[in-house]
Amino acid sequence: MNDLFIQGLTIDWNRVRPYNYVRQIPAISGIDTFTFHKPITFFVGENGSGKSTLLEAIAVAYGFNAEGGTKNYSFSTYNSHSELCEAMTISKGYRRPKFGYFLRAESFYNVATKEIDYSDDDHPSKGYHQKSHGESFLAIAQDYMDADGVYIFDEPEAALSPQRQLTLLINIYRCAQEGAQFIIVSHSPILLGMPDAEIFSFDNGTIHPCQYEDTDSYVITKTFVNNRQHFLNQLLNEEP
Repeated sequence: MNDLFIQGLTIDWNRVRPYNYVRQIPAISGIDTFTFHKPITFFVGENGSGKSTLLEAIAVAYGFNAEGGTKNYSFSTYNSHSELCEAMTISKGYRRPKFGYFLRAESFYNVATKEIDYSDDDHPSKGYHQKSHGESFLAIAQDYMDADGVYIFDEPEAALSPQRQLTLLINIYRCAQEGAQFIIVSHSPILLGMPDAEIFSFDNGTIHPCQYEDTDSYVITKTFVNNRQHFLNQLLNEEP
């Protein structure tokens, strides 16, 4: 039995205006329903392929603040989310999450600032702005991640070193083993190597399952690392 918190979604395209930009994103406009199968799901694809747009709509439709944070956050500094969330219905499982967090790389500073307003004096968020960007990025994820929670992350690797990405991978994997669910947009060949995760690519105009070894993040990184000079020679049009 599928015991995921978010089991899937449906989109009623009659509720999306004819000229809304989301209709011009092939991978998104081609779906009416989508189903999650595993506790950890990754969305991958080229910039502009629609993965973050869909992720954000899922987060907002599920009840998270559009800029990030927990479901208790209701602030807004800039209304940038699409109306896709209003046309989306989330299929929920029989379990109810005890925790949850929506992390967006692009609005992290705003959320870290609001953490101070929402938290008491002893809460670790009081020190987020005193840490480096990477340290605070990892800290905010770790402070809110726990078993039996729903976590929606948009490029959580953005400020993290490779070592810190490995730390995040361990934490995500352990929480998922204890009943948490993660939906993540990522370009990281480290995070995408997560054991037993399901990967969906948004490239080529469709949302389709993708093996780790077939992701651009893996292929390009492997090619660069294994034959850096040849790769650069071709890329920069230099003679070998």
